[in-house]
Amino acid sequence: MQAVQKHRRKGPYEVFVKRIVDVTASAMVIILFWWVYLIIAVLVRVNLGSPVLFTQDRPGKDGKIFKLYKFRSMSDARDKSGKLLPDKVRLNKFGKTLRATSLDELPELYNILKGDMSLVGPRPLLVKYLDYYNSFEMRRHEVRPGLTGLAQVSGRNALTWENKFKKDVEYVDNITLLMDAKIVLMTIKNIMFREGIEFTEGHQTITEYFENHKGD
Repeated sequence: MQAVQKHRRKGPYEVFVKRIVDVTASAMVIILFWWVYLIIAVLVRVNLGSPVLFTQDRPGKDGKIFKLYKFRSMSDARDKSGKLLPDKVRLNKFGKTLRATSLDELPELYNILKGDMSLVGPRPLLVKYLDYYNSFEMRRHEVRPGLTGLAQVSGRNALTWENKFKKDVEYVDNITLLMDAKIVLMTIKNIMFREGIEFTEGHQTITEYFENHKGD
């Protein structure tokens, strides 16, 4: 795993304000919309089974591993031998709706409250990819991962992974209150109008990307 750079100069917003905004906003949403969490939990239990939460290790700031929380969006359907069926089979209409509306991401507000994540930042990917990042790509871990990010509002799944990583590092180097506010507003717009949400056929998967690029 590449080392995370430590010499980046941080602005006053990132140092003094960003974490306060994260805690205040996430706490307010959880308190005001606890009933939404309850409704979704019941619907997940009825449509997909138990447990209602999906947890997975993800790398955070400086590559530190944390436990990510999401509402589950796939069932545990298995074949006769007990092997899990393919994702496309286990992802039913209800699960697709959860993902398309990003409601499955709501439990990540707890991660933000804990300090694992931020409202805005590079999305946390799988731990197994840490060993594949080159030094430039690894810079996405200089900050807390986000519930949404610059890459997500710049084309989301329509972007290649190379361009997603470029957007992540662009964000790291230009963190401001105005940028965070714009990204949050654009995220809300994208969710409301279902823009950039569906997977685009023909674009690289992240596994293909790492298999094909040479790193440093």
